[in-house]
Amino acid sequence: MAIRISIEALEVIDAIARKGSFAAAAESLFHVPSALTYTVRKLEEGLGVTLFDRSGHRARLTEAGAELLNEGRHLLDAALALESHVKRVATGIETHIGIAINDLFNMQPIYELLQAFYAQGFGTRVKLTREVFGGSWDALLSGRADISIGAPGEAPAGGGYVTKLLGQLEFVFAVAPHHALANLQEPLENQDIIKYRAVAAADSSRNLPPRTSGILSGQDVLTVPDMQSKLEAQINGLGVGYLPIQLANRYATQGKLIIKQVAEPKTIAPTFLAWRNNRKTGIGKAQQWLLKRLEKLTLEELLIH
Repeated sequence: MAIRISIEALEVIDAIARKGSFAAAAESLFHVPSALTYTVRKLEEGLGVTLFDRSGHRARLTEAGAELLNEGRHLLDAALALESHVKRVATGIETHIGIAINDLFNMQPIYELLQAFYAQGFGTRVKLTREVFGGSWDALLSGRADISIGAPGEAPAGGGYVTKLLGQLEFVFAVAPHHALANLQEPLENQDIIKYRAVAAADSSRNLPPRTSGILSGQDVLTVPDMQSKLEAQINGLGVGYLPIQLANRYATQGKLIIKQVAEPKTIAPTFLAWRNNRKTGIGKAQQWLLKRLEKLTLEELLIH
């Protein structure tokens, strides 16, 4: 029986689902849109199912398409890991390295480090992804990242990784100056806060259970895609919530936010540099080089201010 699902086809399905259109996916894969259309059509004909609902503005996965992609991503991760493993066995140097970066972190120190990395001539391709909350751990454990910068809070079970504490993240409760809570007497009690909408950045985990923090049971929630969106929503008075103290202080100084004392403050959270470690083969030369320099970065350098 012929195998109808190829790694290339799964990459196409994944790109279309992430980008929302054949044209955007084609651009990300450096193909023309017609090539992606042909790949999807051949796969649909071979499987006898429809993978995308093309009736709307965006290409949306059907139920069958979503199931194919959900399981197919495990195969994509495995294929990438196999390719990298074979190359590392032969040369000691990885073909690809995935780095997941907490969305609270500034990219500039990472870009500066990569300038020096590329100058070493490893020939390793690097893929950077932004992860929100527990997604930093999920990326590591699922195999879509080899290194996670800023994995927060308690590490999930499963092992297979090494951690180094970057520091402790402190959060404060912040509201817009025109929000109803801005002039309320401090410390704010939970019964005061629960009356108003919270803003939460959506956990980017695909496999681990999504985490939430600072949301009261029964409280209305506006969920946004990342910390920058959360910050902007709170500045606009669409809701309230906790922000890293460095970020909150910056906008409080500008008069765009007010930091409020609360009766039950959010606890300080540890934040880690973490990486996958295969006990049989160890880690390759390129990852060793990156980790040696990443371990020198401080939390203060990395945080968005």
